[in-house]
Amino acid sequence: MSKGANLLWAVVAALFIVFMLSPIVLLVMFSFTSRTLTNFPIDGLSFRWWQEMVVTRQFWPSFANSLIIGFCVAVVSGVVGTLAAMGLAAMPKRHASVIMALLTLPVMLPPLVLGVALLSFYVSVDLKLGLPTVILSHVLFAQPFVILVVHARMVNFDPRVVESARDLGATPLQAFLTVTLPIIRPVVIGAALIAMALSIDDFIITFFTIGTGNTLPTLVWGMIRTGLTPTVNAIGTLILLLTIGSTVVALWLTRYRG
Repeated sequence: MSKGANLLWAVVAALFIVFMLSPIVLLVMFSFTSRTLTNFPIDGLSFRWWQEMVVTRQFWPSFANSLIIGFCVAVVSGVVGTLAAMGLAAMPKRHASVIMALLTLPVMLPPLVLGVALLSFYVSVDLKLGLPTVILSHVLFAQPFVILVVHARMVNFDPRVVESARDLGATPLQAFLTVTLPIIRPVVIGAALIAMALSIDDFIITFFTIGTGNTLPTLVWGMIRTGLTPTVNAIGTLILLLTIGSTVVALWLTRYRG
């Protein structure tokens, strides 16, 4: 490929990156503006809108709901996803691939379709909408990520270490708690944090399944319907920090160690 073509592709890639990242950069910048309007020029930097965010009446209940839902999704997805991944790793590869494809169907569906389907299901079984329905819904689309991550680790897991523990008199549960779990613990925690990040960031499925109350994303939606202030940018930046932070920790925990 010629130097001219390489330069052209580099320019296209740079423009694409700028196009993708500029809204996020502007979101963070305007959360620290001292002005009431989210436009240029920015006269000065200030924590005014962060202070406004924490005194907003609905902020703390929404923040608590997001953390409760995210934590529950992380725990449930981590436990159930790990058990499912271990079972799939013990199955023949052909059968495991078919089951894996079925388990990942919720990820392939558009969130709007999944949200409407879940709402229809909850209404049909007369299940009251609230935090439990949001948690169930988030587990549905977040758990496949946990299964995929943990399964990739279990495929390369050496079963001889478990067999050695069993030969020394350990029960299956003792072998799991003292041998298998310590080895795969970083991957399990990392996968659970990924599920938590997906849960905190979700809006569409939460909007259809929460009923009353808010999470941080639905709170932002309600605020921008009445007027756009930099307080929304501050909440958006907080969501960004929570999701990126948990994802970075998850990637660090699940990185390959040789």
